[in-house]
Amino acid sequence: MQKELAYRENDGIAVTLHWHSGSNRLSVSVYDWRNGDWFEVEAGPRNAMEVFEHPYAYAPERDMGRALVGDAVAA
Repeated sequence: MQKELAYRENDGIAVTLHWHSGSNRLSVSVYDWRNGDWFEVEAGPRNAMEVFEHPYAYAPERDMGRALVGDAVAA
């Protein structure tokens, strides 16, 4: 099950912080309503709000992900 912990939207870009209770993991999803691009980044408990506030710093370099990116997980 997925629970929304935080949400913000600005200039057509929606950013959501999710907690996945089944796996006890956090992720941040970004959706651009203007062109349909999206990506999701895993986050650790220590940097979840950092990833939520600055998701493009953790985004994949090209293809905007269209898949899960695990680089933002902090130990």
